[in-house]
Amino acid sequence: MGFRNYIKRGIKYVFNDHNPPIVKLFVVQKSANEMFKNKSVLITGGSDGIGFCIAKRLCAEKANVIITGRDENKLKEACKKIDGNITYYCFDVSDVKKGKDIINQIFTKYGKIDILINNAGISLHEGNILKVKEEDFDRQFAINLKGSYFLSQNYIRKIIENKMQGNIIFVSSERGSQSDDLPYGLTKIAINDLTEGLSAKFCSKGIRVNAVAPGVTATNMTNLKKDQDFYSSKPGGRFFLPEEVAEVVLFLASDYSKCISGEVIHCNDGNHLQIGFLDSQIK
Repeated sequence: MGFRNYIKRGIKYVFNDHNPPIVKLFVVQKSANEMFKNKSVLITGGSDGIGFCIAKRLCAEKANVIITGRDENKLKEACKKIDGNITYYCFDVSDVKKGKDIINQIFTKYGKIDILINNAGISLHEGNILKVKEEDFDRQFAINLKGSYFLSQNYIRKIIENKMQGNIIFVSSERGSQSDDLPYGLTKIAINDLTEGLSAKFCSKGIRVNAVAPGVTATNMTNLKKDQDFYSSKPGGRFFLPEEVAEVVLFLASDYSKCISGEVIHCNDGNHLQIGFLDSQIK
């Protein structure tokens, strides 16, 4: 080590505070039906599928729920089907400027957003790289990654400005744990990395960041119906319900998971761990 480095270390030692802060923890137990009372939750892509089930579950827990989507009619229908304090904003998550405006509007109306759930996403089911069109590649990255990225950026900025606690949950996919040549899988690999990166950077600011990674789930995206045979040749032996994923999201959104951040929790019976799991079906 050169003389200059010794000088730098000496200066750093002199001017740094060597008395670390004292951290005290207190356990406060809450009943489940009080966990989300007066909490505001923003869910993108909340008009159907996994997002709808998350919204329904959180409304049942007395949260103030705001859902977003591109189709206003579907958003209105979703709000009619769910009992609870729920409203919607119609916008495309890939519209970064609009997303920033929505974050600001919700903070103005509710004073906060306790939980941001980045659920909106699309898959165009190309099957393999030879069928991928440039415009479809761009569209999937714009919605699945870019939209979540900048919405989270704007959310984090507001949380820090207002000195609040924050909680971000991404809906990824088991495809995010596999090498994949398709845009959908690549966007989910990026989401998993973003989850870990944001957690590392902002946990000291009181912002938790986690993700769920569902397997093949009965939604419009996969064309699976809830009343059909759920047998799967995958190691887990079955497909999955959006309500199952919603329960895991509920746990990550709750104070029960207060000490968890930077995790990608797979909801697929461990299928992502199996060798030879890749096939042509997009989840």
